[in-house]
Amino acid sequence: MATLVHANADTVDYTPASAVVAGDVVVQGTLVGVAHAAIAANALGALHVTGVYDFAKAVTSGSAITAGAKVYWDASGEVVTTTVGSNVYVGKVELAATAVATTVAVRLEQ
Repeated sequence: MATLVHANADTVDYTPASAVVAGDVVVQGTLVGVAHAAIAANALGALHVTGVYDFAKAVTSGSAITAGAKVYWDASGEVVTTTVGSNVYVGKVELAATAVATTVAVRLEQ
């Protein structure tokens, strides 16, 4: 049996220890969300866990990403990458991005 916890399936509640800026990527375990609005430290806010967002990507030779590719959040570089390693799964690329593109459109998947 299950009981409704959150009526909006597009967001999850989040209370950060330090302030979060709108657009920040927040990783909780394997759950990746994007702050739609700023959230003050120790205040309840929301993270979007569905939708399509432009994520920063590396701008190096060989960093082009094709549509449909799975991408992962590289917290140290604060970019999405196709490299799994210790990175956390974010979703699939909606629109291809060239090597010189600074962002890539990603459909969040949980």
